[in-house]
Amino acid sequence: MSDLAKYAHKTASNARVAARRLAGANSALKNEWLRKSAAAIRRNTRQLAAANRADLDAAPGYGLSTAAIDRLRLTDQRLEALAASLEEIVTLFDPVGEVIEGYVRPNGLRVTKTRVPLGVVFFIYESRPNVTVDAAAICVKSGNAVVLRGGKEAFHSNAALHAVLVESLVECGLPADAVQFVSTTDRNAVGEFLALGDLIDVTIPRGGKGLIERVAAEAKMPVIKHLDGVCHVFVDETADLDMARRIVLNSKAQRPGVCNALETLLVHARIADRFLPAVASDLGAAKVEIRGCSRTRELIRAAVPATEDDWPTEYLDLILSVKVVEHLDEAIRHIETYGSHHTDAIVTSDVRSAARFTSEVDSAAVIVNASTRFNDGGELGLGAEIGISTDKFHARGPCGLREMTSYKWIVHGDGQTRV
Repeated sequence: MSDLAKYAHKTASNARVAARRLAGANSALKNEWLRKSAAAIRRNTRQLAAANRADLDAAPGYGLSTAAIDRLRLTDQRLEALAASLEEIVTLFDPVGEVIEGYVRPNGLRVTKTRVPLGVVFFIYESRPNVTVDAAAICVKSGNAVVLRGGKEAFHSNAALHAVLVESLVECGLPADAVQFVSTTDRNAVGEFLALGDLIDVTIPRGGKGLIERVAAEAKMPVIKHLDGVCHVFVDETADLDMARRIVLNSKAQRPGVCNALETLLVHARIADRFLPAVASDLGAAKVEIRGCSRTRELIRAAVPATEDDWPTEYLDLILSVKVVEHLDEAIRHIETYGSHHTDAIVTSDVRSAARFTSEVDSAAVIVNASTRFNDGGELGLGAEIGISTDKFHARGPCGLREMTSYKWIVHGDGQTRV
C-alpha cells in the first residue's frame, strides 16, 4: 500500500470512528459548536484574510478566470456571512432522530421510521473556501463526519478555516476527526479516497464538469452530484416585461459565477421586438456579452452569433445566450435538449403556461416569476446547503440537513415471535 493510500485509509478510518460518536451527540452540543465556530471566525478574521490573500496572490498562476477569482475571495463581508450562516443553522431543526412515520402492528409491534445520519461524507470541491464552512456545518449538525478535499487554488484559505472549526470541536468535547481536511494537493489522493467504499458512505463533488465526471466514474460509494448549471429563463408572451427585465438581470448579473446563474434566455417571438432591446440595455450596462440567434441579432446590434456549442454551455461569466422561440413548446424542447436539470424559470401572467412549464420541465428547481438565483438552500429556508443536486436519488435540489440523512426502521416489541 502506498503512502498516499495509507493516508487516505487512516483519514477515512478516523472519520468512521468520529461518525459513530457524532451520531449520538445531542442538538445542544452540535449547536454549541456552531456558535463557537461563528465566534472564532469573527475573532480570527485577520488570520483568515491573510491566508486567503496567499491564495489570491497565487491565483493568476493557476489561470483562474475573473469569476473564479471572485469565488475564491474572502472579504470581511463574506467572512461575516459565513459566521452568520453558522448561527442560522443553529436555529434549524435537527433532523437526527425525527420520526418520519410510526404505527402499531396488529400483533403489538411498535414500528417507527426514524432519520439517522448518512455516516461518513467525502466532500470534494473547487475554488470557493466558504464551502469548507458550509459543508462542515451541514454535516456535523446532521450527525455526519466529513472529510474535506478542497482545490489547490484555495488550499491556504481552506486550511485556515478548518483549523478554526476543529479548535471549536475540541472545545465542545466533540471528536476532532468529525471534520478532517485533506492536507495534500496531490490529485491522486482523490482516487485513493474514492476507492474506500467500505469506510466512506457517500461522496459529494462540487465543482467543474470534469471533476464531477471523474468522481462519478471512480467512486466505489454513492455520489450526490450535479454536472452543470445551464439555467434558463423563458419570457412568455404574457409576461410583465418590466418584471422580466428585473428577473433576467438579477439571474445573470447579480453573481454570474455560480451554478444557479442564468446562462440562456428564451424569449417568445410575439414580444421579442419590445423586450429584447430593453433587456439588452440592462445587460449592456452590466457588461454582459450577448450571443444570439439570427432573430436576436436583428433586434440587438451588439449581439454576436451564437453557435450550437453555446446552448449547452455553463459560462459562469458575464456571457448570455439568447434565443427567440415561437411558443412555449419550443422553449420546453430547448430546455430539455440543452439544459442540465438544474434551475429553469418562466416569466408569465398565464397560469396555464406556468402550470405546463412547472410540470413538463424536469429540473431540480422550476421557478415562476422569480430569479433563478433563488435555487439556494438559504433562500429556500434550508439554511446553508452542501450543494445543489441534479440527481433524482438520493437527494435533489439544495441539499440541506434532511438531505444529509437516511433512515432506519426501529421496532419495539414485548416478546413477539413470528408465526
